[in-house]
Amino acid sequence: MGNREDLLDGARRCLLEKGYTRTTARDIAQASGVSLAAIGYHFGSKDVLLNEALRGAIEEWGDQIAAAMAAATPADADPAERFAATWANILDTFATTRPLWAVQFEVLAHIERTPELRGVFAAANRQARLGLAELFGVDAASLGPHRTEMIGAYLQALLSGTAAQWLMDPGGVPSAADLLDAVRVFSAELGPYATGARPAAE
Repeated sequence: MGNREDLLDGARRCLLEKGYTRTTARDIAQASGVSLAAIGYHFGSKDVLLNEALRGAIEEWGDQIAAAMAAATPADADPAERFAATWANILDTFATTRPLWAVQFEVLAHIERTPELRGVFAAANRQARLGLAELFGVDAASLGPHRTEMIGAYLQALLSGTAAQWLMDPGGVPSAADLLDAVRVFSAELGPYATGARPAAE
């Protein structure tokens, strides 16, 4: 790898081992085997490097989930089967991605006081929503861009909330079947879907 890639790899390892705020430029240089000066040359600052390394780690996790789903979900699976299978795969990853979730929540705690962090993650947020919608088999062509993104936002909220619960109490997290049942019951309570209705944004 070149120095830039070495730095990203070292920064990612430091993020997962030490966290966002405890990682120093010297830690990254030592982990990557690259000089301190190279951080400034390639990224401008340690914070820019950490932000890019974190974004890359999150994207890689998303790609792994998508690949696992493509292999595990039957092509003829109905929406309920796909929902349950996708959640089962996601829940299975929590044990191995615990450090990644922990550092994401750590970053959120600092986002109000760090405008550059807000910019980095706000820019990636819409793409993450659309990626989740695709992962769960949402028909974007028929629903339109706004509804597709809002379904992705709903799934994103469910994912983040479930991850937070897992960090606090792994044994108390609902299973994929529990989540499917909860969605079905709550949707039934909301009443029938108005097919012709469209949100104002569209």
